[in-house]
Amino acid sequence: MKHTISVLFENKFNAIPRMVGLFSGRGYSIESISFGQGEEPGLTRATITTEGAEQIIEQIVKQLHKLVDVLKVVDLTYEPFVERELALVKVNSTPSTRAEIMQVTDIFRAKIIDISPKTLTIEVTGKSDKVNAAIGMLMQFGIREIARTGSVALKREFQGHI
Repeated sequence: MKHTISVLFENKFNAIPRMVGLFSGRGYSIESISFGQGEEPGLTRATITTEGAEQIIEQIVKQLHKLVDVLKVVDLTYEPFVERELALVKVNSTPSTRAEIMQVTDIFRAKIIDISPKTLTIEVTGKSDKVNAAIGMLMQFGIREIARTGSVALKREFQGHI
């Protein structure tokens, strides 16, 4: 089962390599990992997606807690949370295919962010299944390049009770 783990840590020397090393050293897989500045200067939030049995995930969370610079670890999998991924997709484009590519882009609420005589670069944002579906639909035009961020996620605070 896929798990999404959020880690808040102080970004000190070697903090990121220690975190990644924890996974590689124990043979845990990382589907995606994304780092960015946290809510305060000097803090970094990592969103890690991984797969494994419950006992493996529990072990990962415990091991992450033990790292010196880690302040908070949350397995968001069983919590309500919001998740997004960004992909930039450069596709082949001709005057005859441009309108169809624009239709696909509109359907996925994506944006065309760059254009050349032979290509369009499209920004797709959403859950990974939406990003995968958009890429799948764009494949028919010929994909030149893809850059993906991996997931970023935060716990949802509002639970819908008014």
